[in-house]
Amino acid sequence: MLFVRRLASNVLSRLGFSATRAGTTMSAGRPRDNSDTSSIDEFVPRVFLVGAGPGNPGLLTLRAVECLAQAEVVIYDRLLPDRLLHFVPAAAVRIPVASLPGRHAERCPHITEALLDAARRGKRVVRLKGGDPFLFGRGAEEAQALREAGIPYEIVPGVTAALGAGAFAGIPLTHRLHASAVALVTGHECAKPEVATDWSALAHFPGTLAIYMGMANLPLITQNLVAHGKSPDTPAAAIRWGSTGEQRTVEAPLHRLADAVRTAGLEPPALVVIGSVVSMRSQLAWWEERPLFGKRVLVTRPGPQAEDLVTRLERLGAVAFSLPTVAIGEPTDWSPVDRALANLPRYNWLVFTSANGVHALIKRIGHLGRDLRSLGSLQIAAIGPGTADALHAYHLTPDLVPAKFDSETLAAALRERAAGKRVLLARADRGRELLREELAEVADVDQVAAYSQTDVQASDSPVVARLEAGEMDFITATSSNIVRSLYANLGNGARERVRRGEIEIVSISPVTSDAVRELGWPVATEAKEATTAGVVRALVARVRDWQWKAKAETANVGSAQVAKRVDGKEQHQPTGQDAKNIDYFADAAEGHVEKQVEEEQ
Repeated sequence: MLFVRRLASNVLSRLGFSATRAGTTMSAGRPRDNSDTSSIDEFVPRVFLVGAGPGNPGLLTLRAVECLAQAEVVIYDRLLPDRLLHFVPAAAVRIPVASLPGRHAERCPHITEALLDAARRGKRVVRLKGGDPFLFGRGAEEAQALREAGIPYEIVPGVTAALGAGAFAGIPLTHRLHASAVALVTGHECAKPEVATDWSALAHFPGTLAIYMGMANLPLITQNLVAHGKSPDTPAAAIRWGSTGEQRTVEAPLHRLADAVRTAGLEPPALVVIGSVVSMRSQLAWWEERPLFGKRVLVTRPGPQAEDLVTRLERLGAVAFSLPTVAIGEPTDWSPVDRALANLPRYNWLVFTSANGVHALIKRIGHLGRDLRSLGSLQIAAIGPGTADALHAYHLTPDLVPAKFDSETLAAALRERAAGKRVLLARADRGRELLREELAEVADVDQVAAYSQTDVQASDSPVVARLEAGEMDFITATSSNIVRSLYANLGNGARERVRRGEIEIVSISPVTSDAVRELGWPVATEAKEATTAGVVRALVARVRDWQWKAKAETANVGSAQVAKRVDGKEQHQPTGQDAKNIDYFADAAEGHVEKQVEEEQ
């Protein structure tokens, strides 16, 4: 999803748009002069019927991202992941179809009316639909209503559930030795007496059957197929929440599928696949093998930083939840920053302790009508690779990045180089004073707050409710302030679950770990490197420990040895092929292994 966002940003920039989400600029593209566009406005669609795919945000198409980024009104289906709405501008009106009157089909007229009303008011409207809008999604009916009203529209295809869920379950819909045809069937209508389902044609169809919305009628479907000539031993599978970390797949011969689904407690939404291609799953299943598959992980970082980590976790198979507990904003008073920027030639070193500080200070330089030339011959220090990457985005290369990414190591590396010189330290408005204090012993230091951190009130969030109910496996802790704010947002039930280790904490650094322990919570594991990559690797290693424990207990390894290794006294450190697998999956999740560090601010 991160790749899609960046690609979409580049495209939108070239088109002259500045796509925003949650008030944050995605692309710095210069808006196009619209003075000559009035003559073509009549050809620009007002409504976009957009397919959102099967559930995995990474399967959203580039065109879908473009439409969402320009939307003024978004009407979206109930089962879509909230994260798809992160592409939508903060000012856009968001209308969940569940908020409209009626149930299911009863809502259709109200959905159409909402589309027409918004379009008639001149709004750019996105109707975001699961899967593909023209495949069992009533997209055709909505398009007809728009055509009759004389409102121009565009259809944006999406990855349908049969393709997405099948691929993620390791079930190819076609295979030269198994099937050369696919039938897409709705199972929702077959129980209606007025619908004459041709069971014989389906039973003798020479290929794969992909049945949508068929879970409620599954016994009827399987019985009729067998009764009309389908072999009862035909391989079959039901796939719930396909393409997500919550994916569950139940396989059984056709005549036993309904019982197997009931025994497994599998509920809608799910896709049913029937045909010999299902037998390929034993050879091709891959998604469930991801190292974090099915693990529920809470990310508490603010804004885009949270999304980066969420995306990486999802690519490893996790079910990631975002609960920003700290918000990044402008300082309450810019005057100290402005004075420092007016006197930049006086300084020898400019020190950044986070990517946020880089973006905030350089943005302020531009706001004052200046550019990067004002930095002159300043030497620049960055606390870690994430901060260095932020500098690289502005074509600036830091003169110093310490070997270990924390204030102590940065201070030690700077003491000799900055001795007797003037240092400007750009940071947040709160946090540890260690770096300033250490440097002040050997240099003349000015410290300015380039951005603010404020605690977010999120106690009424559905994610907090999940924590209270114990529906979470891990919490990623990436700064002391984030941990304290999270604690303040939780009730006693969730706090106790964390204290008992039912929900485990993965910490980014020793300083953050100390803050966790001060709250009375244990730290399950700590990143060896204070970066996002380090957190991901620590989490994967911890899950490997769980798996090792399960295998050891199955093999009757002594319980004391298991407890010693897994409960933190001697954590399992993967070696050999296990270590290579962790490296492979962690690197793949990040793409280019973007190393981001949050200084304890």
